[in-house]
Amino acid sequence: MTINAFWLMLGALGVYAIFYRYYSAFLAAKVAVLDDARTTPAHLLNDGHNYHPTNRWVLWGHHFAAIAGAGPLIGPVLAAQFGYMPGMLWLVFGVCLGGAVQDFIILAASTRRGGKSLAEIARMEISPTSGLVAMLAILFIVIVALAVLGFVVVNALAESAWGTFTIAASIPIALFMGLYMYRFRKGKVGEASAIGVSLLILSVILGAWFQPGQPWAEYARYFTLSRNDITTSMAVYGFIASVLPVWMLLCPRDYLSSYMKVGTVFLIVVAMLVVRPDIKAPAFSPFVHGGGPIVPGPLFPFVFITIACGAISGFHALVSSGTTPKMVDKERQIRSIGYGAMLMESLVGVTALIAACSLMPVDYFQINLDPKKFAALVASTNLEQGHLSELALLVGEKLEGRTGGGVSLAVGIAQIFGNFPGLRSMMSYFYHFVIMFEALFVLTTIDTGTRIARFLVQEFAGRFHPAMGRPDWLPGTIVASFLVVAGWSYFIYTGTIQTLWPMFGVANQLLAVVALAIGTTVIINEGRSRYAWVTIAPMTFVGITTVTGGFFSIRDIFWPMTRNPETAFKGVLNSGLTAIMMTCVAIILIDAVPRWLKHWNAGRRETLELAEVPSAASASPSF
Repeated sequence: MTINAFWLMLGALGVYAIFYRYYSAFLAAKVAVLDDARTTPAHLLNDGHNYHPTNRWVLWGHHFAAIAGAGPLIGPVLAAQFGYMPGMLWLVFGVCLGGAVQDFIILAASTRRGGKSLAEIARMEISPTSGLVAMLAILFIVIVALAVLGFVVVNALAESAWGTFTIAASIPIALFMGLYMYRFRKGKVGEASAIGVSLLILSVILGAWFQPGQPWAEYARYFTLSRNDITTSMAVYGFIASVLPVWMLLCPRDYLSSYMKVGTVFLIVVAMLVVRPDIKAPAFSPFVHGGGPIVPGPLFPFVFITIACGAISGFHALVSSGTTPKMVDKERQIRSIGYGAMLMESLVGVTALIAACSLMPVDYFQINLDPKKFAALVASTNLEQGHLSELALLVGEKLEGRTGGGVSLAVGIAQIFGNFPGLRSMMSYFYHFVIMFEALFVLTTIDTGTRIARFLVQEFAGRFHPAMGRPDWLPGTIVASFLVVAGWSYFIYTGTIQTLWPMFGVANQLLAVVALAIGTTVIINEGRSRYAWVTIAPMTFVGITTVTGGFFSIRDIFWPMTRNPETAFKGVLNSGLTAIMMTCVAIILIDAVPRWLKHWNAGRRETLELAEVPSAASASPSF
């Protein structure tokens, strides 16, 4: 039975609307008790560098852009191997009950604690041991996450002058926006937005001039970069973005990209509702029991770690306790920023899943597998004839063997837009626009993630050298940023999507378990244990699936690599890192659960490190 994308999209939008209206309101009023009378750290600790009161929509844009990396785009595309139904259910209900809850709770907790990091909150609420273990685990996880997300954009932009030019142009555009909003025309957010979006769209159009036969074809060589060149360029960008003040590059660039992200997602949703493409993939594929060519494991637990972002992502907890809480203007904005932005990310995942499943299965596999693996798949299955040659001509790029998920997503979306009357010839523009759209997702995560990891390195180093613990100390900022960039660059240089993505999925979901455990501790310590189920339930489910997935990944993917001398080191490293991360999570839970039982009835009353302005309207305890 063939299903139309219209009904899948309509169902997802309905579920999002119901949960945001009722469940997020419950979380805001009963669990976190948000109160605008409390002064946020953006005002109390305003330093113009990391702490800075920010316009609500600018901050929403920054937060959404920072959390919405390549994960919600790539994970659902790779998981389409299992069919459309498993990913659809996990994306829609997983986010409402898990991912958005995690982001909201951690953002509220960090905002009430001076914008402290997740590791510092663990130290304050559980114990110094948990704080130290969480810091080390988070640092491992962030570096792996940045490597995987960076790998996706490297594969998408390599040897593509059009895509590389567009992404390169977004950096000076963002710098101009930052100076315009905070120096030239202070507070003129609307003007800066209009200028920035117009220039970014112009850069997409001008990128076509680098194609053969176009006016700038002779200069294409300057933007036609190899994978290693793209990786090096991205490392330089990540370092610079981590060191510069947030208002100068990171915040305006994220805000600018959020326009493109939200606008593009809106157009894709409208296109799916109007064009109503048929879903070519089955509801459940033959690979649900394992043996798939892209994700080798079975549906359980691998669909839950392959689709990490979009349903629940531990990386989000780092943004919610990193840059965002330092810029919140009023507490009640936490609901739309924390819960609402995560629903939008899930919608991105749903559009990616539908776009991938609207391709013919043979075209989907031919793009996402190298030629040898694709030939083996064709020999062992009965795949129908595809249209990849025609699609390659329409988008103007070679498509076979472009692994990583990004290219197949761009082709799927371009095909949907191309089904509008008279727009078939515009598919090359649609394709490259989506490539730019994907790369913006990744780079906004690269800049924010590198800065967050830099904070973690400085917090850890500050235990031995106090000056390093100051985020505004330039030498410490430079050293910490360099170490972080060197770490994730190494994995990009040496990894593949088949080895990096499983490790990322396990690491990311393990961090979600940590974040939900910390959130549970905060709720119980503040005397609201009757609401602790909002975090305990998703923590238990994600914990079971991820530990199982981690074990299978070590046994079936990483450890077998040690038998080959060429991949032995990577096999040992990936196995070791995965085992270390699982151990860290176990230590934190073993430390936290007895404290939950101890404080379950009365909670724990301790003075927070950040002074609060008393509220006349509410006498409820601080969250």
